[in-house]
Amino acid sequence: MTRALPAMAAAVALFAFALLVGCGERLDRVDRGHQPPRPVLLALDFAPNPVHAGIYAAIASRADRAHGVALRVRAPSASTDSLKLLTARRAEMAVADIQDLGLARERGEEIVGVGAVVQRPLAAVIARAPVRRPRDLEGRRVGVAGLPSDEAVLRAIVEADGGRPGRVRATTIGFSAVPALVSGRVAAATAFWNAEGVALRERGVDTREFRVGEFAAPRYPELVLVVRRETLERHRDRVEAALGAVRAGTEAALRDPGPALAAIAAASGGDWALERAQFDAVRPALAPPVRLDRRALEGWAGFAERFGILRSRPDVARAFDFEVAGPR
Repeated sequence: MTRALPAMAAAVALFAFALLVGCGERLDRVDRGHQPPRPVLLALDFAPNPVHAGIYAAIASRADRAHGVALRVRAPSASTDSLKLLTARRAEMAVADIQDLGLARERGEEIVGVGAVVQRPLAAVIARAPVRRPRDLEGRRVGVAGLPSDEAVLRAIVEADGGRPGRVRATTIGFSAVPALVSGRVAAATAFWNAEGVALRERGVDTREFRVGEFAAPRYPELVLVVRRETLERHRDRVEAALGAVRAGTEAALRDPGPALAAIAAASGGDWALERAQFDAVRPALAPPVRLDRRALEGWAGFAERFGILRSRPDVARAFDFEVAGPR
């Protein structure tokens, strides 16, 4: 009789666990007042890639559902499309380059940064031999994509090494830094160290990376999550839930990136090995998830004004909401 009790207790526990697993989503809905997860359309800044691991992990792990939202991802055709989708009310939240956020606000668009996707600048000047330091770029051709921040990044890095930016021969090459460097068409190019930098190393190209965050700029978040101000004012709870989901997804990706990278590779048609290498490179910049650092953003504001990315120093307190992501 006494031996049967543990077995019976175990059976009851297993049955209860099965009920919880089978009814998990329903229980979640009961806790939330019988409300199904609310859809949130999130526009990406670029094609799906490992910087978006937290977003894809939130969906793959159903962390978004646990927070009462259902994230829906929309990939753009150009890097500024995410803000266009946001201001056109075709997305509720967007991933944006912090420089694009500043430029949009200078145009009078009422959008607000509410969270960070990565916590460091990703911009860099990537060079091939014989370039060994930024001031060696004087007299050489350097490719720029044509983004508003490109020339500022190039100037800041060359100046920080005592070089003369006016002697650098900048030429617009679009988003073709990798083939331009492989072919030797340019001696260096502005690019992202977590993407093109990794791709070049994977191809065996010997390069030097001059990262703006290590040479000439504070460690500001390159990519931020943004919403329209009216969305924040009217649906703050939904914004908080979406940020909580991305935070939980990022934490899950940092523990085990496999599910997120599989989803990203499927969405982008990318190479799994390259996706993993890019994730490993950017991984330290993903933490702490979502949190905004006021000091880092004040540093960005000064940098953006000093190097002419923005006409005047942005009002960080107005451009960002430091409370919506919640304390961590």
